[in-house]
Amino acid sequence: MRQRYLYAVLFVILLTLSLGYALLTTNLNIVGTTVVKDNKWDIYFDNVQVKSGSVTASTPVIDTAKTTVSYSVTLNLPGDYFEFTVDAVNDGTIDGMISTISNKLNGTEITTLPNYLEYSVSYSDGIAIQNNHLLEAGKTETYKVRVGYKKDISATDLPSTEQTLNLSFSVTYVQADDNAVKPDHPESFETDSWNTIVNAVKTGNTSVYNVGDTKTVDMGTLGTHTLRIANKSTPTECSTTGFSQTACGFVLEFADIITTHNMNSTSTNVGSWPASEMRTYVNTDIYNALPTELKNGIIDTIVVSGHGDTSGETNFTSTDKLYLLSTHEVWEDVDGNTSGGIDCYDTAYNNTRQLDYYAGLNVTTSSYSGAIKQLNGTNSYWWLRSASSYTISTGNFNDVNSYGWWDSASAYYADGVSPAFRIG
Repeated sequence: MRQRYLYAVLFVILLTLSLGYALLTTNLNIVGTTVVKDNKWDIYFDNVQVKSGSVTASTPVIDTAKTTVSYSVTLNLPGDYFEFTVDAVNDGTIDGMISTISNKLNGTEITTLPNYLEYSVSYSDGIAIQNNHLLEAGKTETYKVRVGYKKDISATDLPSTEQTLNLSFSVTYVQADDNAVKPDHPESFETDSWNTIVNAVKTGNTSVYNVGDTKTVDMGTLGTHTLRIANKSTPTECSTTGFSQTACGFVLEFADIITTHNMNSTSTNVGSWPASEMRTYVNTDIYNALPTELKNGIIDTIVVSGHGDTSGETNFTSTDKLYLLSTHEVWEDVDGNTSGGIDCYDTAYNNTRQLDYYAGLNVTTSSYSGAIKQLNGTNSYWWLRSASSYTISTGNFNDVNSYGWWDSASAYYADGVSPAFRIG
């Protein structure tokens, strides 16, 4: 009887403890409202435009799904081509990007093309279409398709029988992610990368770049300097035999003076620009200080330079990456005679032309302030590559003085260095 009582008491105690523990409870809840907005995925082709000058052919046709463009063309003779543009439109609300690209000839991915064929698909400004290129919602990218019968080919490269070529180019767009990048289209000389600028020049798409536009360039220990577009034109005289190419095509020059340096360590202009110590300095120290992306776009230039008064010398021709300007590339001589002035003292005056930049400022031998350049903010002298042919002058090169007028100085003077170069 005693043992049973104790058991009952223990039971009650245990039961009471259990009830006390169960009263300590916590409920954790996460609640919310999610609204999923409506969206649209809609990327398609639109707006086919055939380039003027293309051979006669039916206008390329966009299918009803607007995802395929079909064309058929016959190229009869070398030089014939067919070119058109078509818009890739993102009319949806979701950014797209290219995930895959396929470019085939007769069903096989293209590695090489027949020697007689030119064929390309790019953006309309010549930029290559690449994976991960972004097509933002509401935006358009214009594709350019060109197929041509090469003109400058040998007889052995001509097809011996009629060829039917099935060319196909396709891209797949997917929803953009963190890998998406905008195509590197030219926008402004000041802000574009050197890679973009070089590619734009090579593909002839420089309409957004203007003569006089400037861009800073970091040259390491030589400091930060300013480059400007000095020329874009290539008139017919540039194809004349013996004509210097230094003011033809896309020319950049330094708008300021980088540093000072002598033309030669002694007072001599014998051998003119090609033999000068300055030429070596400009094409090594100055050239190597430029960014790699820019150096990759600099082309070799045929440079014609005037000679001094040394007996037996004639004009000199060299091939350079960088070069100094000549007198005529800066000023137009307007004195009306050839017995004095730069058309007398620069024997290569007529072998080159005035750069577009200086022509636009009407820089002449009587109006010359536009030729002023500064070194560290101060108007200073800067060298030209033209040896002075002034009578009994075998030691002087022409230069630009601090007022922008032409002058000459002994080759051992340390005048300013402000070269130019071409991208092509």
